[in-house]
Amino acid sequence: MKLTYGVKDKPKFGQTIIFAIQQLLAIMAATLVVPIIVGNNMSPAAALFGAGVGTLVYLCFTKFKSPVFLGSSFAFLGSMSAAFGGGVSMALGYVGLIIGAVLAGLVYVIIAILVKIAGVNWLNKLMPAVVIGPTVAIIGLSLAGNAVGDLNSGDVATGSPYVALICGLIALIVTILCSTYGKKMIKLIPFIMGILAGTAAATIFTIIGDVMGNDALKLVDFSNFTNLWANGVNLETFVTLPDFTFMTALDGVKEINLDYIVTIAVAYMPVALVVFAEHVADHKNISSIIESDLLEDPGLHRTLLGDGVGSMAGAFFGGCPNTTYGESVACVAISGNASVITTLFAAIGAILIAFFAPFVAFVNFIPACVMGGICVALYGFIAVSGLKMIQKVDLEKNRNLFVVSTILICGIGGLSLSFGQVTITSIACALILGIIVNLILSGEKDAE
Repeated sequence: MKLTYGVKDKPKFGQTIIFAIQQLLAIMAATLVVPIIVGNNMSPAAALFGAGVGTLVYLCFTKFKSPVFLGSSFAFLGSMSAAFGGGVSMALGYVGLIIGAVLAGLVYVIIAILVKIAGVNWLNKLMPAVVIGPTVAIIGLSLAGNAVGDLNSGDVATGSPYVALICGLIALIVTILCSTYGKKMIKLIPFIMGILAGTAAATIFTIIGDVMGNDALKLVDFSNFTNLWANGVNLETFVTLPDFTFMTALDGVKEINLDYIVTIAVAYMPVALVVFAEHVADHKNISSIIESDLLEDPGLHRTLLGDGVGSMAGAFFGGCPNTTYGESVACVAISGNASVITTLFAAIGAILIAFFAPFVAFVNFIPACVMGGICVALYGFIAVSGLKMIQKVDLEKNRNLFVVSTILICGIGGLSLSFGQVTITSIACALILGIIVNLILSGEKDAE
């Protein structure tokens, strides 16, 4: 894949700022929605701050060689909810969020130490292209329903799904045209152009709907801004202090007991083992895009340490364990910009924006249908990049055919297993089954 900017390249300062904003827009919606789903007054702004801090930690551990942004992990939703279970106080629940992230991060640290000692050759044999390729593909395909669902919805309940579809498709088509035919800078910021075009269309429809009294045309909710200015223009209108997790957790430290810690450990640590598989898949994917094996240099042990310690740091501030984002990887692929300086600026931007209320309000203002259109491209690229990994795999051989088909069907079909608070996601189940099938059929010589 041809890149305009490689990992070590340094775009001009102004360009880097714009590229960083694009990276933030690609990951922000998902990062902000995790604390909203968990509830319990968790702060989306604090989660964004935590994602920025976690990404900075990750970049340092990976020696600034991996252009990946860390965001709030959906895999830990059940674990985070478990922290507030059993009628515990809000403060103790927040303590649980931090303890859980630390325990999950320790799992990554232990695996990183083992990888450092044993190397990664065993992993490459356990997860060859025939296994990891379709796994990456289903990471994108499993999100297809989310993208299409958003494509048909606006932020106002009465908005017509057909009008929402038009605005979402405008965002998608503008993104495609800018990425394919755009010149110079436009080609590098297709998501920004698509989001602006789609949001502008939705705003126009909403204004027409207000004038005509037609609720079906209303797709955007202006209250995101009107609430911001409700108390007049002052410093607090622009700058607000996020409700950091550790601030609330301080009041719950005295309530900690052994039973609660065991409950948190059971809820978090097994999930970390599951997310490890997705960590490997994401880094195999970005490695194929930048044409440099990150599992070798800087090494899987470093990426794991960056992810694990980054999750600890991120949860301390925002409550959410972090994980490498497929949206970030897809943004690199589509824009052709793998400059790690962009990722660094995006991380710093996430930290600063968490205090800047108008930007958060703007992100909330973007209609779901517009982000749905953008995600069609993002998730699609994740799926296609996985399929590209198996281009050289001989699917005429039964061994390879059965491995790929098992992973695709179980992953797309949504096979998952739950044991109490622990859920093995469909992606993890598909990967595990793919590994098992590949090992069972290892007697047949691989034709890769």
